[in-house]
Amino acid sequence: MRERDPLDGLSLVLRSIDAIRNTSALFVLLGTFAIAGLLVAMAEVSYARAADWWGALQAGAALFVAFYGGNAAGILVMDEARGREPRDIPAALRASLASAHRLLLALAVVFSAYAVGAGALLGLLWLSRVAVTGTLIGPVLFGLAVPVGVVAVGLGALSLVAVVVPLAAPGVWSGAGVRAIVKTLAALVRQRLPTVVLLMAAVSLLTAGMGAIATFVVMAGGRVIAQLGITVVGVDVPARQLMAGLFGYGLRTLGATGAPAGSTAHAAAALVGGGAVFALALVLPGLVYLRGTCAVYLAMTDVPTPP
Repeated sequence: MRERDPLDGLSLVLRSIDAIRNTSALFVLLGTFAIAGLLVAMAEVSYARAADWWGALQAGAALFVAFYGGNAAGILVMDEARGREPRDIPAALRASLASAHRLLLALAVVFSAYAVGAGALLGLLWLSRVAVTGTLIGPVLFGLAVPVGVVAVGLGALSLVAVVVPLAAPGVWSGAGVRAIVKTLAALVRQRLPTVVLLMAAVSLLTAGMGAIATFVVMAGGRVIAQLGITVVGVDVPARQLMAGLFGYGLRTLGATGAPAGSTAHAAAALVGGGAVFALALVLPGLVYLRGTCAVYLAMTDVPTPP
């Protein structure tokens, strides 16, 4: 791997805020969120009616849509991060269907390596237990297992959270194969773990900041519009109920809160509109996070990045 100045990586990460202007990725994520949510709701209804086969099918479809739709959005974000000519949405969806399975294969290989390491540690602990009675072999082995286990488990957990989970997908989105992705992840863990951890911390802070901004906009705007709906439109439903859609609640909350029959249509419309705002508020931080992981991957590899 070619060494890069960590400040270059931080500069790429800070540019992740521009992801909110990627309308194609925004549309794909919104569509994925809406379709997957609808399928989950349908699965819940099927399970409530004891139609387990339909419920399982709909839940599987929701996972399929979420997985491939999220990868399509990631491909669009990676194109933007690399300064490439952005592809259209159908092309991104086709690329996702053709390549997203590499993510599952790469994670399977990595988790297999983690399993081997865990087995070796458990074997060392087992040997320290069954060592010959009356000798110091057991205590010596356990004394060796303690520092080795602490460091191995700690570094393994850190690398899993900061390297494997967030950076495996950007490798797929950049077009790398399974072997290249696994080799890149292993090299990052061996050579650049502290740098990657700090850059991912910066990505998390940017994502949290965007989430805080979106939450403030939704809360402030929602409260004002709810009060105006009561005052101007004349909806005789509490403002808290009108804002329920902003927190992801559905139409089933109407009956539970005792909404007047004459106001149910207005309240339902408020929930639908609020649900759209809720989805947008979730998608914006998600876009920043996706772009941030792409930036970290590009900064830590030899993949060309825009100046």
